[in-house]
Amino acid sequence: MQVVLVEPEIHVNTGNIARTCVCVGATLHLVHPLGFSIDDRALRRAGLDYWQALDLHEWESFAALRAARPDGRFVFIETVGARRYDEIAYGADDFLVFGRETSGLPAALLEGETVARIPMISNARSLNLSNAVALTLYEALRQGGFPGLR
Repeated sequence: MQVVLVEPEIHVNTGNIARTCVCVGATLHLVHPLGFSIDDRALRRAGLDYWQALDLHEWESFAALRAARPDGRFVFIETVGARRYDEIAYGADDFLVFGRETSGLPAALLEGETVARIPMISNARSLNLSNAVALTLYEALRQGGFPGLR
């Protein structure tokens, strides 16, 4: 599985997501600009000693990632998704795409794409980014029978 964070802003969320990715064998893609330095001590502390085991790729833009992976299937997780995240049939190499903590993904990026949402009460804005990633990633892995995990 591939996890994509588009312009993440909070280093602790990214550190937690990095740790989750290592624990399940997922790749983490960070799309710039970032709201923190990748060398930030707090970021690495949130990822604990898992950081050096992380399969990490950084991209100057989402367009650069798409150009490098033209055959990739991208599933966008956003509050405006027409389908619930558990209604999507995930593949082992899918890219799960998440936006900024404060503003999500740009509407233009979602046009014509597979967009899923995580159910919440109507007046809630969004879940914490690291929770949303974990929830969606584990659903995708569950569908595949948790390959390689014990």
